[in-house]
Amino acid sequence: MTLSFPNSSRSFDEVKNRVRFWGYDRSIEISFFVECDALKVFGPQAPGAEAGFLKAFDAARQRIHAVAEKVYARGRKSGSHSFILVAADF
Repeated sequence: MTLSFPNSSRSFDEVKNRVRFWGYDRSIEISFFVECDALKVFGPQAPGAEAGFLKAFDAARQRIHAVAEKVYARGRKSGSHSFILVAADF
């Protein structure tokens, strides 16, 4: 299993209070979500929730990708193409 993150895009989901990003297992796109409580570990929320959480995500991108790889490896057999990273994963 080789998970890669060639797409640096990420977006803030205000309704579910999380940041979404994508990884790829060969040609299969995998969606990942990082809950905002997990992002608070990396830095305090700046004024304007979206900007603060995206800034925290960008600052911790390598660590988030490493955790995403571990979560994906654990849940890969489930056949899911979507994974949520929570504070306990970090």
